[in-house]
Amino acid sequence: MAAVVMYPGGVEDVQVITDRPTSAAPDPERHRLAQADAGEQDWRAWGPYLSERAWGTVREDYSEHGTAWDYFPHDHARSRAYRWNEDGMAGVCDDRQTFCFALALWNGKDPILKERMFGLGGDGGNHGEDVKEYWWYEDSTPTHSFMRWRYHYPQAAFPYDELVAVNALRGRDDTEYELVDTGIFDDDRYWAVTVDYAKASPTDMCILVTVANRGDRAERLHVLPTLWFRNTWAWGLPGGDRVPKLVGEDARLVGEHWVLGQIVLEGDGAPTPLLCDNDTNAERLWGLPGRSAYPKDGISDHVVAGAATVNPDREGTKGSLHYVLDVPAGGQRQIRLRLTRTAPPPASTPPPPADLGDDFDSVLWARRAEANRFFTGVIPEGASADEALVARQAIAGLLWGKQFYHFDVKRWLEGDPGSPPPPPGRRHGRNSHWWHMTSFDVISMPDPWEYPWYAAWDLAFHCVTMARVDPGFAKEQLLLLLREWYLHPNGQIPAYEWAFGDVNPPVHAWAALKVFEIDGSRDHEFLARVMHKLLLNFTWWVNRKDTGGNNVFEGGFLGLDNVGPFDRSAALPVAGVLEQSDGTGWMAMYALNLLDMAIVLAEHDRAYVDTATKFFEHFAYIAAAAYDQGLWDDEDAFFYDVLRLADGSQVPLKVRSVVGLLPLAATTRLTARTLHRLPELGARLRWFLTNRPEYADVIGARRLGPDGRQQRLLSMVGPDQVVRLLARMLDTDEFLSEYGLRTLSRAHLDKPFSVTLGGQEFCVGYEPAESTSGLFGGNSNWRGPIWMPTNFLLISALRDYAAFFGDDLQVEYPTRSGVKRTLDEIADDLSARLISLFTRDDWGRRPIYGAAQLFQTHPDWRDLICFPEYFHGDNGAGLGAWHQTGWTALVADLILTLRR
Repeated sequence: MAAVVMYPGGVEDVQVITDRPTSAAPDPERHRLAQADAGEQDWRAWGPYLSERAWGTVREDYSEHGTAWDYFPHDHARSRAYRWNEDGMAGVCDDRQTFCFALALWNGKDPILKERMFGLGGDGGNHGEDVKEYWWYEDSTPTHSFMRWRYHYPQAAFPYDELVAVNALRGRDDTEYELVDTGIFDDDRYWAVTVDYAKASPTDMCILVTVANRGDRAERLHVLPTLWFRNTWAWGLPGGDRVPKLVGEDARLVGEHWVLGQIVLEGDGAPTPLLCDNDTNAERLWGLPGRSAYPKDGISDHVVAGAATVNPDREGTKGSLHYVLDVPAGGQRQIRLRLTRTAPPPASTPPPPADLGDDFDSVLWARRAEANRFFTGVIPEGASADEALVARQAIAGLLWGKQFYHFDVKRWLEGDPGSPPPPPGRRHGRNSHWWHMTSFDVISMPDPWEYPWYAAWDLAFHCVTMARVDPGFAKEQLLLLLREWYLHPNGQIPAYEWAFGDVNPPVHAWAALKVFEIDGSRDHEFLARVMHKLLLNFTWWVNRKDTGGNNVFEGGFLGLDNVGPFDRSAALPVAGVLEQSDGTGWMAMYALNLLDMAIVLAEHDRAYVDTATKFFEHFAYIAAAAYDQGLWDDEDAFFYDVLRLADGSQVPLKVRSVVGLLPLAATTRLTARTLHRLPELGARLRWFLTNRPEYADVIGARRLGPDGRQQRLLSMVGPDQVVRLLARMLDTDEFLSEYGLRTLSRAHLDKPFSVTLGGQEFCVGYEPAESTSGLFGGNSNWRGPIWMPTNFLLISALRDYAAFFGDDLQVEYPTRSGVKRTLDEIADDLSARLISLFTRDDWGRRPIYGAAQLFQTHPDWRDLICFPEYFHGDNGAGLGAWHQTGWTALVADLILTLRR
């Protein structure tokens, strides 16, 4: 049986695994992971931690009004040294980003060297920031012992100006104008560039660059593997003016750094070393003298225009090996490179020549085979070859999304000694209350180009899929945002770079439990460490986001951008408080997550019993309050946000959106075994039922479990409500689509919701694709499209209810179909619908690629999978950030669960 199909796009690299190794067969990648976790060998020290974009980020923005895209645009990126981190294509670096390696290309026609991906900023795209290039993360093992990256580079001049101009003319009702729309890939006139990485040791990488001419005539391509040091010397910091050194010697670049030691990039053939400095070209940008006579853009100007802008002495802090390849039509050429740390400091002896022959081949082929061995052990035998391909590329993209993230907020607010002071308003503006935060870590990012900064709730979902291949890293990531240099002293978890003080949904506890279970439910120390910090965060929520003290919660946008009729994070249009069904549902779920943690930990430490009873009670208060305070509409059988006005009156905002479905996720079971082991909890439950009967709807349901013993259901959506709410959720005229659950009921297509507040009318209508309004930035849309994280949570909730009700509870699926199914069967089918977004249908088409024929039918494109941010609510086409593997990588978890 074919279990895994590898490496689309090149006949020599297609591998179909038919013999699955036995459990006793050695798995070198798992051995490397064990060595890394034990601190024996740091196999994670080097990885794809170099961002795809550092320009246009908050970190690099020192403007008066926080206009990041304008302050550091793409046009500056080739000439201006970054302050906080670097970027590049197919890039790798060490986990402190001392050095960086990436690929640069030139097709002989572009006005600049292709050193980074081009795209439009938030002010240039008609639906927000949008990259205008095509590349894919085809493979990666967790230790990055083997990785593969693919890019399609046009042979004609890249249409920079056309992309800018046409998108500027398009409004929010129009689709985005993409690179493929320009016709530049017609007649297959492009370069398919593939980069393979294979580690011989933690600090020794064999790199194979393959450039294939897909066109019908011979072409020339300039390939420039580039090595450089991150600029740490130009900012005037005390003791920070020491400059590393890079020297060009024949076919290699030799670097010296006082911490890293000696590092060498060596290539085969006869490339020309080109050297300059990773310093700003101040003369080009501002007409001012700069630090270096050969600044950062010197290699680009030299290659493209023949300028004398590289150092004739072949010294600097940035260097390239310049290859000029003439490739016949349909042919390909390869470049072998080896990137090696050859000696610790002071590294004064000349490095030995790199082995680019037999040893190179042995390492490359061994790591490819070991990667296949590893993923054969991860992906179930029941997965189809196409599902296995999707799962492997989803995981690869998630692993490539690990980025070095450096940001000292206090230093950023005050400015560097060697730079002009930031505007005074900065001290009271963006992130000014987060001066304590210092980041210098490798973090899982939502997207290496469009979102090259972490987001708290995104990262929680990343860790669930990450735990399938690297539970050690997943646990480290969840703990990281709870460390004292991230978590605010008041207990708030930072949301994301543009506004750390915004509020993301509290899913950290849920994710920690999932990771704990995936890892074998044995790392109690991890669970305890997480819980201790989450107690602070839970208290912050209770103190800051329950204004009325009535156990219903606010929270603002809560990651759902434009889901409501107005911006939920901004000042309300009238005096009052917005009490949110999702905020209350999240907090009920949070309380149950902490209850579950306490129950697990109480097996080893009875002190946690008190914590368990505390969160049992707190859940009961929150869940009951949702009904008492009017969030549940019994006539509509739905939860709504409620605007509580200053005079005490209420205005229910009757938008049927995912906001009203999320309370389903607040559920867990108390088994007879748990109540027997924790009699104090059982006693408290019985006391509640006797003395507080009003809570019976959320804690009183009981039935016999599979073991024949009593179990209790704790749920914000009780047995009477769950069937009615599921009837809404599973209705094809409302939330259920062919490809998963929409975020807004399709009923709002014909009947948009409208409310008048403060003399203004606010409306919400069903929009299955991109947002047509600028609300909350306008670059994401929660008014109809399908989003992976909320679907994943609701599927998980269905399985939790199924564990309680078993096969006794069956509901119509779809609603009004006359066909009844168990909740497990429904969860399976919803999983299959989401998986089908990515897999080929009966016509060989992948729904995510919509009407893009090149992606649907071309053999060189159709098996290269992107993982978009969200999906069209009716046809499943991918939308938003095109490479947002992040939480969209949850599709891999769905495949692994469904086919296990």
